[in-house]
Amino acid sequence: MAQWIQLQMLDCKYLEQVDQLYDDSFPMDIRQYLSKWIESIDWDTVAIQDSLATVRFHDLLAQLDDQHSRFALENNFLLQHNIRKIKRNLQDRFQEDPVHMAMIISRNLKEEQKILACAKMAEPDDEGTVSAMVVEKQKLDNKVKEMKERAQMVDQNIKNLEDLQDDYDFKFNTLKNRENEMNGMTPKELEKEKLLVGRMCLELKAKRQDVVTQLMELLTVTQALLSDLISEELPEWKRRQQIACIGGPPNACVDQLQNWFTAVAESLQQVRQHQKKLQELEQKFTYDNDPITQKKAYLETRALELLKNLLSNSLVVERQPCMPTHPQRPMVLKTGVQFTVKLRFLVKLQEFNYQLKVKALFDKDVTEKKGFRKFNILGTNTKVMNMEESNGSLAAEFRHLQLKEQKVAGNRTNEGPLIVTEELHSLSFESELQLNQSGLEVKLEAISLPVVVISNVCQLPSGWASILWYNMLTSEPKNLKFFLTPPPAKWSQLSEILSWQFSSITNRGLNQEQLNMLADKLLGAKAKRDPEGQIPWTKFCKSANEKAFPFWLWIEGILDVIKRHLLALWNDGSIMGFISKERERALLSDKCPGTFLLRFSESSREGAITFTWVEYDVHNKPLFHSVEPYTKKELTAVSLPDIIRTYKVMAAENIPENPLRFLYPNIPKDKAFGKYYPKPIETVEPMDVENNPEKRGYMKTELISVSEVHPSRLQDNMLPMSPDDYRHLSQFVSSREVDAVTNTLIGFEEFDIQMSAELE
Repeated sequence: MAQWIQLQMLDCKYLEQVDQLYDDSFPMDIRQYLSKWIESIDWDTVAIQDSLATVRFHDLLAQLDDQHSRFALENNFLLQHNIRKIKRNLQDRFQEDPVHMAMIISRNLKEEQKILACAKMAEPDDEGTVSAMVVEKQKLDNKVKEMKERAQMVDQNIKNLEDLQDDYDFKFNTLKNRENEMNGMTPKELEKEKLLVGRMCLELKAKRQDVVTQLMELLTVTQALLSDLISEELPEWKRRQQIACIGGPPNACVDQLQNWFTAVAESLQQVRQHQKKLQELEQKFTYDNDPITQKKAYLETRALELLKNLLSNSLVVERQPCMPTHPQRPMVLKTGVQFTVKLRFLVKLQEFNYQLKVKALFDKDVTEKKGFRKFNILGTNTKVMNMEESNGSLAAEFRHLQLKEQKVAGNRTNEGPLIVTEELHSLSFESELQLNQSGLEVKLEAISLPVVVISNVCQLPSGWASILWYNMLTSEPKNLKFFLTPPPAKWSQLSEILSWQFSSITNRGLNQEQLNMLADKLLGAKAKRDPEGQIPWTKFCKSANEKAFPFWLWIEGILDVIKRHLLALWNDGSIMGFISKERERALLSDKCPGTFLLRFSESSREGAITFTWVEYDVHNKPLFHSVEPYTKKELTAVSLPDIIRTYKVMAAENIPENPLRFLYPNIPKDKAFGKYYPKPIETVEPMDVENNPEKRGYMKTELISVSEVHPSRLQDNMLPMSPDDYRHLSQFVSSREVDAVTNTLIGFEEFDIQMSAELE
């Protein structure tokens, strides 16, 4: 079944997670209309090839044209208009950068898969097993149901009270008239009528007391539910949002939170209507110790307090500040680059539509002056919240905000107590809501998670490290001085965050063995003794000396090389990646000669990958050889599967041969990487040569990687070779050059002479 169809069958909380993946940069309309075509494309590959991304971008535009034609046949003018608008927006946004579009689609498809996996895992294994989150949701749903039932009961009882009071009023006035007129009623009949009216009066008073009591109980139930929402559910949702922002599981459904908040608001609005009805009844009839008279001020004050508390906590940042150019690095903002942020008002009532005007402010509450950079917020910084632009929720999305640093004479950016990427800033939003009927004014405020402001894209990795550290260790959005004394992190916390960095851009996080290697790198010998070891901020993101480089920048370089050059290999599990040399040798020591594994270099700041293979000497002792790591420069020229396919070393009899036979543990090399090898190039027909003179006279070449053996080893083939004996050539050479070397070494000196003659 198609992925998009499976998603649409999920529960609403998962559908909301899907909804959060799509915005104006890539609307959900495209995902809906072109779902089959989108899922047929390998967007991971498209995202790393500029030319292919351009082709797919134009393919997508053509698909939209076809969809437009279908709407034209249906005479659906509105959908035609929407498709034209979507196409124009895509052209404006991605015409010059189609790779960015491919990255967005690739990311969204992966996030959809995670949502499907999450939904599948949440399914009960048997009838008696239900997830804790579902249980909590059910508890709140039950409280909402109880509140609504009580509100309906109060509503019905007030109607009954009104009917009873009308009957009593009629009977009382009729009896009074009869007493005045004495129209033939005997004293006995008159007494009987008085008793009847007296009983109705007692019943009416009892009914009034019951209604007032029920109204107070309704407010008590509503207050308890509101307390759960504000003190537990809302903070938990915000914490889940933090986790989602730094690569964790997608945030839980904000629509569910909105449903609960709206239900409480509707209940409180009903209470206010009930109070008005009771006051009307009081004006018609009252008496000493009337419960309506005694409790009306208390009920009105309490209902308004609850409503004010609800509304003042209902404005939330639904989508944190993010540059569209770096969707996986929210809260890092570059000066002069537009960013987006989305707000939602959790009380969805039609009467609030277009009533809330929200203003964005930057560093509103910052008191630190010296050395603290100041910024102006540019773009449209006020928006009116409405239900039309966000699938029916009451929302406002700021799409064109950007920051500009205030230049103050004599105040350099490095004069502050913190470096640029450790300096935290806040984006806050203010609004005011007026309830006309009660004259209540409610001040609304929401604050984003702290952001890091950079001036150069090279600061992005360090800025993201600060965002990771902050959101891993605290949930206090106003703690902007966090990095003056940053607390250490436990390895159990950091390991999960590191794994998320990989799973957020690929289909694989880090397994326990990979994490163990990273723990050893950060904690050393302590990792074995104390898996909960403390890791200071300086150890994570700063280097002890100028020659070394920080642990995080090493990880960031590896993430980048995976994303650009190794995505498919990482996803299919071919790359072991993080493994110590001791563990590497232990794994390879009992394997067949030529068994190799792929790991990341520990000495390259920019991210590099190497492979190590095993051979055996005459005494059957294992020998391990590692090639000089391949960086982005080499991988841009030749893919890693091609390097592995064509790799050569100067082996026995000085003939270059490929020592790589099996990918660990025992997968034949061509079986493991064959699907990534380039397709054979078709032979040029003689007619093609005649029609294309430029093809005549050239020999086909192929870039390969060659390692040479230390000269001392060439004297005796039987001597064992150490890893230092193999040196990866700094330049790629063509297969023709290797053939020439091979033939020369085995005695065919005339080969070079003949080749030179041919070329001349």
